[in-house]
Amino acid sequence: MPSLKAAIVPVTPLEQNCTLIWDDDTKTGAVVDPGGDVGRIRSGIEELGLTIEKIVLTHGHFDHIGGVAELREALGVPVEGPHRADEPLIANLPAIAEQYGLGTVESFTPDRWLDEGDDFDIAGIPFEILHCPGHSPGSLVFFQKDQRFALVGDVLFRGSVGRADLPGGDMDTLINSIRTKLLVLGDDIGFICGHGPTSNIGDERANNPFLQD
Repeated sequence: MPSLKAAIVPVTPLEQNCTLIWDDDTKTGAVVDPGGDVGRIRSGIEELGLTIEKIVLTHGHFDHIGGVAELREALGVPVEGPHRADEPLIANLPAIAEQYGLGTVESFTPDRWLDEGDDFDIAGIPFEILHCPGHSPGSLVFFQKDQRFALVGDVLFRGSVGRADLPGGDMDTLINSIRTKLLVLGDDIGFICGHGPTSNIGDERANNPFLQD
């Protein structure tokens, strides 16, 4: 199995974790959730010597997708994800970005919507797709079984969970997604989330106050 590596590029005033993930043998990979600050993202790609083959989206909130149109044009690569349930969020991106004071942000249409069970890979390395609504209707988690690693977007954080008070959010649905889709993966699964530090399933099962019975 090739060796995956990842680097986090914090972007936007919300310090969103845009993730560069790649096969260390071939230096090919993907940009996950380019929410803005495209120049910073491109500098990270250049410094690491990566060839980006696609842009991957965990969900449709503005701080995760605000730089997609600009980055897609610059790199000439397809956009995959999120789940189609987040289509209204993407369609309304310009108005939402203006509301939050981010200026002019261009909307886009993904080249491929994703759903649980779809075939999906990064640099030829297969990932399982898990549909985990609750933070947003179309939130996705990308899980690499062999390397015991997941990209969870804003579904789960170290010591917390995603907000459920935004349009389309629901806390009961979110907690159910975490319990039925993520906790069952195994305590050894490490993950990168959409904001803040990384963690693993075991620590969150034991210590996350939102997951205690």
